[in-house]
Amino acid sequence: MPAAPIDKSKVLVRAVVVLAGLAVAVLLWAALRPAAFRVERTVVIQASPARLHPMVSSMREFNTWNPYVRKDPQADVRYRGPSSGIGSAFDYAGNPDIGRGSVEVTDSEPYARVVMQVDTVMPVKGRTTFHFTLTARDAAATEVRWERRGTHDFLARLRAIFVNLDASLGRDFEAGLLNLKTRAEAP
Repeated sequence: MPAAPIDKSKVLVRAVVVLAGLAVAVLLWAALRPAAFRVERTVVIQASPARLHPMVSSMREFNTWNPYVRKDPQADVRYRGPSSGIGSAFDYAGNPDIGRGSVEVTDSEPYARVVMQVDTVMPVKGRTTFHFTLTARDAAATEVRWERRGTHDFLARLRAIFVNLDASLGRDFEAGLLNLKTRAEAP
């Protein structure tokens, strides 16, 4: 007995319905994800908070170990404001790895913390903050915590389904903290 012929139009319709259902599920998943995000890494450095704070609160010092500036040594970096502390800032424009934007110190407590506002224009427009916390562990060691906090719009939440933000930013933070550790512990 011969097999019944397959109605290709019914198969195509079913495939389209399944794909549309999957697309709707992914969009719904993205819409229900939290908008707020935070990525954090820490390192213990054999240096005092008094030694480390200027290396974070001065944009020129920050950029000696900043992993993003290191991704494009030819980037156009222009400093503005005071040399360190609140208002110390820089604008940057570089390759696609770092894009274009600005970073400015918005809060600083000597030997304890520094907060920076990060405004990106390219590749994605957004505003986030870097939070650096310096916690003395003993007379010769300091725990440095680097956090990035912000909120995602819908497209960023959709992208975050496929790209692990914690892993990608975390690698950069780990590299930066290692750079800072190397500089701070150098004789």
